[in-house]
Amino acid sequence: MKTNRFNLFTLSSALILLLQGCDITSHPTAKSSLGKASSSAEMTRLLDQPGPIQLETINSSDWVVPLSGLLNLKSPAAVKAGLKDRDEPIQVYTHLLHHPQRGNFLVDTGVSKKLVDDPGKAGLAWLVTKVMPIKAMQLKKDTLEIIKGINGKLSGVFFTHLHLDHISGIPDIPNEVPLYIGANEATEKYFLNIFVQGSNDRLLANKQPLQEWNFQPDPQHKFEGIVDIFEDGSVFALSVPGHTPGSVAYLIRTTKGPVLLTGDTSHTRWGWENTVEPGDYTQDGERNLASLKKLKALVASHPNIEVRFGHQR
Repeated sequence: MKTNRFNLFTLSSALILLLQGCDITSHPTAKSSLGKASSSAEMTRLLDQPGPIQLETINSSDWVVPLSGLLNLKSPAAVKAGLKDRDEPIQVYTHLLHHPQRGNFLVDTGVSKKLVDDPGKAGLAWLVTKVMPIKAMQLKKDTLEIIKGINGKLSGVFFTHLHLDHISGIPDIPNEVPLYIGANEATEKYFLNIFVQGSNDRLLANKQPLQEWNFQPDPQHKFEGIVDIFEDGSVFALSVPGHTPGSVAYLIRTTKGPVLLTGDTSHTRWGWENTVEPGDYTQDGERNLASLKKLKALVASHPNIEVRFGHQR
């Protein structure tokens, strides 16, 4: 009888833990030492002026994933268009930005050859490699090659979020490089994180703490928070939760004009143009859709902004 009670207690405890979920990583976090809280009014005031940033978007790897992960196929627009689930070609990007005084930064990391060649040795659990077919990644320019091509050192990495395809270059990021994430990205619990936390912890082992952007409420209520990263109006982090709790988009004033990096708030051009949020890969679709609409409203009022999507040109 005692054994049965113990087994029942153990099973119940495991079920409770599963339902509660866990963090996407247990890697240490800290408040960001970089940037200051800003507002949509201050940001948009500068958008018609050329900026100082040089920006290059690099396709690190081609990949193929189900369309149902990239788009909510149950949305009215997708149903009307007759979209069905299929294998969809995508790209895994990193964005290299150069600030004339502050140096070189990556937005997301691209893909490490180490991770593709031997996912287990790189730290990925067997289940993760089965659900996310890492071996199907076709490298175009791996992260190490990208870093070696930088004129000068890498000064930091700005993450749009911590999904595996956005941190898959981490094995090549030097341990001393600062890492920056959105608020609550690493600490909000979700049941599916149980399956990825261990892999993420191993990938991030020996790296710097994850520094959270210091978002404050936007006085104009256009976004949940905005950070002026270099405190000179050249690069803004925008809080766009939904795809993950701490998803971030980046608005960059380049020498050629403003560029918006949506991250996975919009994976595809079709999703952007038809205002359809991502599908199965998104934690909170309704909140993601609200964030997508905010980004689209920004671009509608400033059509000189070039939009670059999470996984397609």
